[in-house]
Amino acid sequence: MTVRVGVIGAGWIGHEHIRRLTHTVTGARVTAVTDIDAARAEEAAAPVGARVYASGAELIAADDVDAVLVTSWGPTHAEHVLTAIAAEKPVFCEKPLATTAEDCLRIVEAETAHGRRLVQVGFMRRYDAGYRTMKQVIDAGRIGEPLIVHCAHRNPTVPESYTSAMAALDTAVHEVDVLRWLLDDEIVSTQVLTPRATTKRFAHLEDPQIMLFETAKGVRIDLEVFVNCQYGYDIQCEAVGEEGLVRLPDPAAVGVRTAGRHSTEVLTDWVSRFRDAFDTEFREWVAGLAAGDEPTGPSAWDGYAATVITAATVEALESGRVVATDLKPRPAFYGGAA
Repeated sequence: MTVRVGVIGAGWIGHEHIRRLTHTVTGARVTAVTDIDAARAEEAAAPVGARVYASGAELIAADDVDAVLVTSWGPTHAEHVLTAIAAEKPVFCEKPLATTAEDCLRIVEAETAHGRRLVQVGFMRRYDAGYRTMKQVIDAGRIGEPLIVHCAHRNPTVPESYTSAMAALDTAVHEVDVLRWLLDDEIVSTQVLTPRATTKRFAHLEDPQIMLFETAKGVRIDLEVFVNCQYGYDIQCEAVGEEGLVRLPDPAAVGVRTAGRHSTEVLTDWVSRFRDAFDTEFREWVAGLAAGDEPTGPSAWDGYAATVITAATVEALESGRVVATDLKPRPAFYGGAA
């Protein structure tokens, strides 16, 4: 079976996923594209022979669309995901699932009422080989019960449009999701510390930030978000348990010895760092759809949790207080207590 995918949003990430579904992933074909900019939709659709639709609703209703990929502007995500659920079509939504907790819960309620999972959220780190190995080690009990997790998320630079709140909403959101998954635990409180600011930032930006999370089981997480570190794109994660620790490996790189020095390359962008994870994410999503299975990746509930926790982290930054996340109880539909 070839899964016919309609893409809503033809910006950079939409173009990238169209390329991925066409040239990297087997079993999928992009048959429809829409974007608020009609010319941009035409540009994305033409190379793959896809039809262009005037709106997301028209694309979702199309007979030649089996599944929907949402890569549009974040505030439009909830509308498109809810329309896909109403049409009973699987929908892959790049993060965020929605920009408010209320919209996320509307999606959760709609999917629960449907009675079968249709929604997957694009948190690709769960598909990274290093994180998956860490998950296996922790789940097997090889380091004992986790106690502490140390993380860093560093970018070389960010544009002037990047705001202090985006450190949580756009950057740390990936750690929020992957750590909930790694630990099989929920984040219940958040705090943000602001150390001495780098002179390499724009004046309006708090950078770096140190985010402190506590989980329901008492695990303490510290996350350094430093988006003007200058030297490269650097993702670090180390889980410390009662009997050992497990550390995320750096991407493979050759060692170079020359002029009295031994050096290895540091990547400079997230696209290179997580390209394989994106590919694996879409291969597994398409394979599941072709087999008639429900999505097994990050769920609508995971999208809701990430939105709530990152919003609480922004509140913690602005208030200087420890902020409770106040997540709703997880429904049994998503593996919560009955």
